[in-house]
Amino acid sequence: MVGLAINYASLFNIICVNLGVLMKYALLIVLFIFRHTEAQGDDKVSWQMIDDFESSSLSGLWQLVDSDNQTSPHVPNPQVTKVRVDEGNSYLLKKPANEGVVGNRKALTFRQLPSTVEVGETYTFYTRIQVEYFPNNHSFGLSNLKDEGIIDKNYDAFEPMIRVTDKAESDGSVNNGTLMVSTGFKTYDRISNAKTKQAAKPMEKGVWYELWYVVNNASYADGGQRFDLFMRGGEFKHQTQVFKGAVFRMQREKPLRQFFMISNTGSKKKPYGNGGLLYDDLYMVKGKQLTDPRTIKL
Repeated sequence: MVGLAINYASLFNIICVNLGVLMKYALLIVLFIFRHTEAQGDDKVSWQMIDDFESSSLSGLWQLVDSDNQTSPHVPNPQVTKVRVDEGNSYLLKKPANEGVVGNRKALTFRQLPSTVEVGETYTFYTRIQVEYFPNNHSFGLSNLKDEGIIDKNYDAFEPMIRVTDKAESDGSVNNGTLMVSTGFKTYDRISNAKTKQAAKPMEKGVWYELWYVVNNASYADGGQRFDLFMRGGEFKHQTQVFKGAVFRMQREKPLRQFFMISNTGSKKKPYGNGGLLYDDLYMVKGKQLTDPRTIKL
């Protein structure tokens, strides 16, 4: 009987130990689920919409300025920037002028961000773009200048800058429509697959491309004034890093305040072409975040 009692006691101890282990793992599982759910909840409220263009009016939000209108015969306000609806989806069409009109050198479109990106902060921006057609010349990105500064500085108002064009440069080189990023003052580089180093193909017209650009607004000495770019669409079936360490154009090291677009017909003697660029679903979020804000209920 004593031996039997010892066996029961041992069995009881074994059960208690195993229950303790099971309860420990169960607690860890519950904690993981709670933290995962909490993180998802943070994502749901962290993305901020800049614009999804579901409103047919740009009035009061976006400013449209043709700061270097050299059209002849003169066309007042020649840029074409309007909301278009296609198969139930609303998006922005931007082009420097209607086909056949040349001489609108700087068609500016900009609006204030819902949150300012302070010096030292990192934010991720999400944008969908589509090429209407080539030839064209478009740039977009972020500025740390106020309205009058953007109008005065135009291209030099950019900090992070992304470029779509097939125009010839002043040095004789010709772009081929591959997406480019700023690498400093008036310098650009074409995107490529960051892992394979394979050069990217020219952008296809009629195809939506998703872009995530992770913008580091710290000082240049601290590794900031730079951004990394990720893309999905066209040849990139999955989200792919296509540039690491793109450099702000001016590096003023000031808070980023505005989303900014610019397009250009070129000169009257050597026009680039008036192909448009479509924009949709502009978002921003603090930190590095490579999820799709459109799948998150805001």
